[in-house]
Amino acid sequence: MNIKEILNFTLIETNNLHITVYNILMAAFILVITEVIIWTLHRVFKKKIYPKPNIDIGKSHTIYRLIKYFLWITAIILVLQAIGLKVTFILAGSAALLVGLGLGMQEIFKDIVSGLILLFERNLKINDVVELEDEIGKVKEIGFRTTKIETRDNIILIIPNSKFIVGKVINWSHIEKLTRFSVNVGVAYGSDVRLVEKVLHDCAINHKKISKKPDPFVRFNNFGESSLDFQLFFWTDDSFYVENIKSDLRFEIDKKFRENKIQIPFPQRDVHIISK
Repeated sequence: MNIKEILNFTLIETNNLHITVYNILMAAFILVITEVIIWTLHRVFKKKIYPKPNIDIGKSHTIYRLIKYFLWITAIILVLQAIGLKVTFILAGSAALLVGLGLGMQEIFKDIVSGLILLFERNLKINDVVELEDEIGKVKEIGFRTTKIETRDNIILIIPNSKFIVGKVINWSHIEKLTRFSVNVGVAYGSDVRLVEKVLHDCAINHKKISKKPDPFVRFNNFGESSLDFQLFFWTDDSFYVENIKSDLRFEIDKKFRENKIQIPFPQRDVHIISK
């Protein structure tokens, strides 16, 4: 048996299908070539494009994934044709199956469509800091169906893409680089309010991760039930770890209050007993 006969050897034959060794080899060749092209593209994007400071990493990542998906879809169509299957015939013959799958996989399709919207609209990009359902994290990967975000505790959350489309999402990276935050504190009645203002301001201005411009400021919010209520406002570009900055401020405020004999009161109520 010569090479031509081996290549033309029939493996599967039906009324509508005739698969030979040649068909299988062509299909395997297409898959291997596609994998090599995608691997090469990944290396090009990783070594030549991602490191450049003037290139948007999120945009580059989006372009790479779109090219990857296009190549795989094209490869699958070519493989089907290589083994003698016509795509139009497959779609027509499996219409009922597709309807059934569509009804049972609505959520998956919704996530895939949402993924395409995210990739094209680019409201969400790699390294964006987002807040979703009280979870704050940094976007690590935007997939076709899911997105991976890394929380402040270095936990990777895998979130369906539809959550970013229909849910309420705060993208901290869309805000100006410097973002304003605040810390609330109450002091005892009778405290020197101007001294309180100065101490709070000094605590903020001396923190290395808090911006000096704009200048932090203190707001006297209210006469509370048990305390005089103040709010310390500050700006920082480290919004992802801002809770650590707030913690540092609270430690420093407690220390400075003790040094200046400023008391943080316990909640208290006056009870008057009337005897008859």
